Order: sequence, then structure tokens, then C-alpha cells
Amino acid sequence: MGNGTKSLVKQARELAARYRIDDGRKFQLESIDPDDTGPFSDDDKSKAQDALAAGVDVLSELQDKLYAQDQWSVLLIFQAMDAAGKDGAIKHVMSGVNPQGCQVFSFKAPSAEELDHDFLWRCQRNLPERGRIGIFNRSYYEETLVVRVHDELLHRQNLPETLVTKDIFTQRFADIRNFESYLARNGVLVRKFFLHVSKKEQKKRFLERLEDPEKHWKFSAQDVKERGHWNAYMDAYQDVVRQTSAPHAPWFVVPADNKWFTRTVVAAAVIDALDALDLSYPKIGASQRADLDRARETLMRE
Repeated sequence: MGNGTKSLVKQARELAARYRIDDGRKFQLESIDPDDTGPFSDDDKSKAQDALAAGVDVLSELQDKLYAQDQWSVLLIFQAMDAAGKDGAIKHVMSGVNPQGCQVFSFKAPSAEELDHDFLWRCQRNLPERGRIGIFNRSYYEETLVVRVHDELLHRQNLPETLVTKDIFTQRFADIRNFESYLARNGVLVRKFFLHVSKKEQKKRFLERLEDPEKHWKFSAQDVKERGHWNAYMDAYQDVVRQTSAPHAPWFVVPADNKWFTRTVVAAAVIDALDALDLSYPKIGASQRADLDRARETLMRE
């Protein structure tokens, strides 16, 4: 790793640390301004975009080592209100990653089959293999967010009535903490991102979708209805961060009113996470080296 790359990784670590939460017990969502751009001013937008482009190159190198080493896997979880920019962040940050080493899964309303299993099942069956990066666009956290805001959904999950108590979400938080500890102990690096968009900016993006025919497919009338539950969602997200932040599975509460900055922070956090694994290409033994030398000699004689 050259000096330029080391410097970029250092900058990424510093930027990611601004929004990383290892212990959320006292976390206040209002402490993060959705319009924040960290060390960048509006005039620095192009500088941040250049940093993102350079970061994508570094990420590609780190992902290649992750894939070759085949020991760790990485799970990136994205949660957000509608129009916060999850899809764009995933697309731009992972643009340089080898598709063979990356898996993306989107979790929408659960199917009948999924409702007949425990709430972690549909995510468990899509966990990344060793050497790969798995991306969850929404996740098992929906069970402590949308299901909490719309408690009628809980009664459609075919659970025994005796288990649906006032403590069910406290219990789900405990299940999630235990699950993520289990993953960490089995070589799965977990990083979680809440893209924190303001209600004002969400309205602006909704209107842009309505005014652009090419974006109509992104819009649903249900999105507007969900705005009526904004405060309930913010309380739920705050509680999620408080209850499930841990050093081995931190949350990053990323300001999302400026997409260029959101993507820069996400890239920084992923680079920092992969760099911390001290990845390297596998070293070959003497017998393998001899095989390579013989192969080279064979090819040179052709």
C-alpha cells in the first residue's frame, strides 16, 4: 500500500469516526444534522467527489484481497426513510467492486413463506460467504421499525398470542444483539448505516420524482402516507441505535440531505472497516512455487 493510499485510508478513518456509534445508550438523533457536510463546505463538493472516486479505487483493491484471502465476510446494512438515497449510495460506493465478490439483497414486505419463519430467517439465508461483501438494502431491523410503527403488522406474523407482549421489541433487540455477536465471532464484519434525511429534503425529493416522468416508477402513494408517522419513525430509529450499537457492529448515522456527502461517508466507513482486517493475498508454499516455475518454463518453451 503506497503512501497516497495510506493517507487516503487515514482520512477515511477520521471521516467515518465522526458518525460511528459503538455505544448508543445516550444517543440523541437530534445530535446529527441531516444537512451536515462534515469537513467539507459547499465549495468543497468537487473535492469530496474526487475523494469518493479515489476511495472507490482503494475499496476495489481491498475487496480483491478480501476475496482472495477467503477468511472474512462483510455485511453492510442500510436502513433509511424513503428517498434518503440508499440505492444511490450502494451504487456509487460499490461501483468499483468485482461483482463476483459482492451480493446485494433488498428486503421488502415479507412473503407468506417468510412470515412462517422467525424474523431473522430471511436475512440469515442471504448472509455473505467468506471472501464476499453482502449488502442488505433494509434488513431484519424492519422488525423493530416499520413493525413497531404499524403494530398491526405484528399480528400478521402468525406468532402465538402469548408471545406478543409489551416486551416483544425489547426481546427482538436482545435477539439482534446476540445474532450480531454470533456473526462477529464467526468472521462476519458487520457495519450498519442509517441514512438520516430530513423531512424537508424528503419532500423535495418526492416532488422531484413526481415532476420527472423517468422517476415516476420510484414513487408510491404509500410513501406520502408514511410521512404522517415521521416522529414515530424517528423515535424508532433512535431506539434502534441506542439498543444495538456495539464495537463489533457499530451504527453510522450518516447525514443524507447531500447525496455527495452521504456517499463519501459510506465509502470512508467501508474502507476503514476493510483496512482494519489487515487483509493480504495468500502466500504460496515452496511446492506451489515450484509448480508455478514449471508452468512458466512450459509456456516459455512453446
